[in-house]
Amino acid sequence: MDNTQRFLNELDNTLWKSADKLRNNLDAANYKHIVLGFIFLKYISDTFTAHQEKLKQQFADPNDELYLDPEFFDADQLNDELEERDYYTKDNIFWVPEKARWDNIKAVCTLNIGDDLPWGISPNSDKKDKFKGIALLVDDAFEAIEQENEKLKGVLQRISGFNVPESTLIGLINTFSNTNFTQPIHNGEPIHLHAKDILGHVYEYFLGQFALAEGKKGGQYFTPKSIVTLIVEMLEPYQGRIYDPAMGSGGFFVSTDKFIQAHKGNRNAISIYGQESNPTTRKLAVMNMAIRGIDFDFGDRNEDTLIHPLHIDKKMDFVMANPPFNVKDWWDESIAGDPRWAYGTPPKSNANFAWLQHMIYHLSENGKMALLLANGSMSSNTNNEGDIRKNIINADLIDCMVALPGQLFTNTQIPACIWFLNKNKTRKGEVLFIDARNIGYMKDRVLRDFTNEDRHKIASTYHNWQQATDYQDIAGFCKSATLAEIAENDFVLTAGRYVGAEEVEDDGVPFAEKMQSLTAQLHKQFAEGRKLEQQIAENLKGLGYE
Repeated sequence: MDNTQRFLNELDNTLWKSADKLRNNLDAANYKHIVLGFIFLKYISDTFTAHQEKLKQQFADPNDELYLDPEFFDADQLNDELEERDYYTKDNIFWVPEKARWDNIKAVCTLNIGDDLPWGISPNSDKKDKFKGIALLVDDAFEAIEQENEKLKGVLQRISGFNVPESTLIGLINTFSNTNFTQPIHNGEPIHLHAKDILGHVYEYFLGQFALAEGKKGGQYFTPKSIVTLIVEMLEPYQGRIYDPAMGSGGFFVSTDKFIQAHKGNRNAISIYGQESNPTTRKLAVMNMAIRGIDFDFGDRNEDTLIHPLHIDKKMDFVMANPPFNVKDWWDESIAGDPRWAYGTPPKSNANFAWLQHMIYHLSENGKMALLLANGSMSSNTNNEGDIRKNIINADLIDCMVALPGQLFTNTQIPACIWFLNKNKTRKGEVLFIDARNIGYMKDRVLRDFTNEDRHKIASTYHNWQQATDYQDIAGFCKSATLAEIAENDFVLTAGRYVGAEEVEDDGVPFAEKMQSLTAQLHKQFAEGRKLEQQIAENLKGLGYE
């Protein structure tokens, strides 16, 4: 493990232990908002302050175009210039009002009731604001930020209503204050990460931890990182419109951004579109994008995607989603005869094939998509699902089917698979089946995960198959099947039906001889077992037990 990863791990542990103290007062669903709000506040304040320091250097550099000659600018004028909003917004830096700056909030933690606040006179008062409680001051900071940044309107959760003790909030603020996100050092060595990368990592870590703490409810906003990363690596979304109709906290967008940066791509070459029905989860996604400086279009409100789609007029180059599995109560008569149901009206008792067709509808001429669904979607024939699947197969849209191992999700034990569809397939009339059910490792007693090598194995198999280079069928793992073969299997897409069983290496021993040897060994073990039972009985007898 390198120094950077050790730094991130220790940072995660430190901040989580501090945040976890809130459990004494709140459940995970509520204290999540306090902690994530603090993370956001710390991030925008750190980036603002770092940019302000950069401006100071530019103002003092005679060779810089922003140079301010001290002969004509005194200290007060320089400070006034540093408060010019345009210096920040032109470089996509959040404008942070004084009352929302972290150092000022931290300073309040040392004040007593009645003390003057660091930012002095209120514009709406003829006297100085007085200390009025940490929670209210943080709420004021959130309000000021939202007023200055249109896309954050109504996003930052106010915390004064949660009745958290002042000492707990102050402890949380002090813990975050002890970490320098703009110039981090670990073991005496500088950490070469930008503040947004560190805070983005912390935000993502906390989302995962909260999802674990909340169990099934947490799955509404968090898809395991290993699955999200695998899908992005397989789709390779370098440019174009990216859409997630069930976006949760925006994990697919974050992973796409990381993928582009890792491959030296242009993050400005993509446009982000998403929709989410849960208002609280939508706020998490907005904050997630804002922390990373990702521009987005999430519509103007939270809304049910299947009933009230907000981007219905847009075609997308990449669509990725992990909607809730097997939703029963989803139908509304207003969408009967909807043009999205080109392959058949989805059953009113299960939304799986509504999600699938909604995403197909949004694909551009060369669009690709990946959809996580319950395994039942690959074989079910009830309520028109079999006919819809057959029509999609015959339209030659399916590129690849991946069967996933169990225990990957925090919120469900339902076996899952990934559907990969492509409007412009390179291998017409074929579908690649990958059986990944035996891949991965148990990272704890309940959750499975993929290693980097696991993801690479799956993704490279898919890419090699697409490009017809270095690909071959592997029994028990992958198989390229024709549409005719799929038709012979009644249009069932279960991977195991095609890839077969893993080949076992022949040791050269004839079966009859091997069976005779195994039988003899079994009899020997039986005899040893009887001898052991007899010895135990004699020992008990010697102790006076008949």
